Amino acid sequence: MFSSISKKVKSLSKKDVLTWMKDNAIFFVLLGLLIVIISVSPDFISVRNFKNILAQASTRVIFALGVGGIIVAKGTDLSLGRQVGFAAVISASLLQAPDYAYKMYPNLPQLPLILPILLVMFVTGLFSFINGFIVAKLKVDPFIATLGMMIIVYGVNSIYFDRPPYGAQPIGGLDPKFAKFAQGYLNFAGLKIPYLIIYATIVTIIIWILWNKTKFGKNIFAIGGNQEAAVVSGVDVVKYLLMVYTLAGLLYGFGGCLEAARIGSATNNTGNMYELDAIAACIVGGLSFSGGVGSVGGIVTGVLIFQVIAYGLSFIGINPYMQFIIKGLIIISAVAIDSRKYIKKK
Repeated sequence: MFSSISKKVKSLSKKDVLTWMKDNAIFFVLLGLLIVIISVSPDFISVRNFKNILAQASTRVIFALGVGGIIVAKGTDLSLGRQVGFAAVISASLLQAPDYAYKMYPNLPQLPLILPILLVMFVTGLFSFINGFIVAKLKVDPFIATLGMMIIVYGVNSIYFDRPPYGAQPIGGLDPKFAKFAQGYLNFAGLKIPYLIIYATIVTIIIWILWNKTKFGKNIFAIGGNQEAAVVSGVDVVKYLLMVYTLAGLLYGFGGCLEAARIGSATNNTGNMYELDAIAACIVGGLSFSGGVGSVGGIVTGVLIFQVIAYGLSFIGINPYMQFIIKGLIIISAVAIDSRKYIKKK
């Protein structure tokens, strides 16, 4: 057995090794950053930090799984962040504590958590359904379609947010039940597991099943790989694009509610730039803008890598503005490497 493995290793040419290293260069860059962070502050490696990173990454995983399906289908979604902000503002405004002095709706009775969450998910699902319709039926490029929706949703959200009697101030004073919905934890054999991690795990399992065990997953990969061939094979492209966009919207809505509850407040700028983080995490995790390539595990890995780097840079006191520069360089590098792989395959 060992001899056969040895032969396989020897059969790998220097060119193959170099090609593999180039294709995975982004991981070496991120690993280098992580080594720098640990060398500057060895305290970064701790159970507490690990739990914080997982909890903060949980909502990002939900967003990335939503846009990931769209990327697999050879699209993109720039409206993600603004839809998250919309979901956060609406859910926060409907789930404020009864005795809070600055309630947006002073006479609104205390609502069951499920009602505002379902309402928000319905509306964000509708926004994304419209995105899918514009892309699939009107044949508008996904970049332009979702850019337009991003602006529209931000405008709608800002009008709703900046309203009398209190105007544009953060919506706080959340119902304790709503806050606990995201900030609480499950005590399992002495180990405190944040609810956020549980929600993200459940969503990840559901999406994995959809992608790997259903006709839906098979068809979105077919559409992303070669839409013309998918049509010839009898795939209803419009139907499945509408489904993948709508599913993404539902996840944005749910994740936006969690984000409001996690932070403890919401403004019309909540979720700003989240779309870039989610898309970048997908690309780092192995998805391709060329479509038809990717995995749920890759997306989760990409999100965790980004979150570890972001948390680590803050942990060692790197200037927040410098963090933007580093993140931008990582995004450009990831997309450049992805494009290079695609060119080689062609």
